[in-house]
Amino acid sequence: MMTDILMPALSPTMEEGVLAKWHVKAGDTVKAGDVIAEIETDKATMEVEAVDEGEVAEIVVPEGSEGVKVNSVIARLKGEDGAAAPAPKAEPKSDAEAPVKAEKAEATPSKAEAPKAEPAKAAASAKSEDGARIFASPLARRIASQNGVDLKSIKGTGPHGRIVKRDVEGAKGGSAVAASPAATAGGEPRKVQSLAQMGIPDGSYDLVPLDGMRKAIARRLTDSFRDVPHFPLTIDCEIDGLLAARAKVNAMLEKDGIKVSVNDFVLKASAMALKAVPEANASYSPEGIAMHHNADVAMAVAIDGGLITPIIRKAETKSLSQIATESKDLAKRARDRKLKPDEFQGGTFSVSNLGMFGIKHFASIINEPQGAIMSVGAGEQRPVVKDGQLAVATVMTVTLTCDHRVVDGAVGARFLQVFKAMIEDPVTMLA
Repeated sequence: MMTDILMPALSPTMEEGVLAKWHVKAGDTVKAGDVIAEIETDKATMEVEAVDEGEVAEIVVPEGSEGVKVNSVIARLKGEDGAAAPAPKAEPKSDAEAPVKAEKAEATPSKAEAPKAEPAKAAASAKSEDGARIFASPLARRIASQNGVDLKSIKGTGPHGRIVKRDVEGAKGGSAVAASPAATAGGEPRKVQSLAQMGIPDGSYDLVPLDGMRKAIARRLTDSFRDVPHFPLTIDCEIDGLLAARAKVNAMLEKDGIKVSVNDFVLKASAMALKAVPEANASYSPEGIAMHHNADVAMAVAIDGGLITPIIRKAETKSLSQIATESKDLAKRARDRKLKPDEFQGGTFSVSNLGMFGIKHFASIINEPQGAIMSVGAGEQRPVVKDGQLAVATVMTVTLTCDHRVVDGAVGARFLQVFKAMIEDPVTMLA
């Protein structure tokens, strides 16, 4: 008796992935804990492990295959005793797996109920007005009918693109346009023109296909910029004191092989400021405003094909040396695409630093569901006025982009005041 091995959902945003490599072949015997495959998501490369012993009966999807849909069959396994073997697991498990299993149970009638289930089966594969078949579970179709949701507007996330309960509930109460990711805030579908329609002739460019990461970035940042009411706050910080403190700290840590960067000071000061102004350490949700207990600060890391935001958890409780060690490790594994989902998903605040590229000032797009993101520019010598006299100081410009649903102007301003004080006098963040 065979068991289908399905393409796992390794993150909430994952819809498809690349089956990068198989570590087994048909006929191989596997035992619990064996790594059987590697899967590339939109953010990282993950290993898939077997959870029990069995024989690989068939490899359905060859390694190197791109665009493999979540929950599609990638291989088949049979138990050594002839019984069905449990499917392999991918760590961590996606929250989406349980609803999918429930839908399968809902949509699969017992033998005694088979005659009664025929009408529902027909309904589940009914055709739309243009003749295209719409695949949906009976439960999903019933919920859609009760709530006036047009199934043609919904993209299914169940096996083989089937529309399941959670898909309909996500679009419940909305129109066909509202459920479409291409819809604009005004309610009309956004018409996407081809490059040729915009005056760029075919053959005058090379087209690089969108990979999973770039698609995820495009979708998430478009949604954030369009749907989140945001505003920027900018402030200048003098960092000569920080640079002097950094030199002393690094001299003390040299024997341990640890080197603290300016960005490590920024991460620490951000975390401390979030604890001092807890209203800024918040996220908006339809149920209310989430006031976070810890400052989980994400840092933007550029990688091939995009960027990722690994997180320093409970950054307010960690020393500069701990933050320096952890940030270096996270950045390296991010570039190698070896991060685990819980190392880059979530977070309560983000820091994006382009100072090393000489960028003086910029404003980032909010990384939902976080309430704010801080953009850090380059530290450079500028003329300043001190006690009525012209002087020279090393100045760094930072911009805080705030979700106005959560962080009001006064809250954002108080956060920046506390942050500026800590950056300009680093001893204060150690108190």
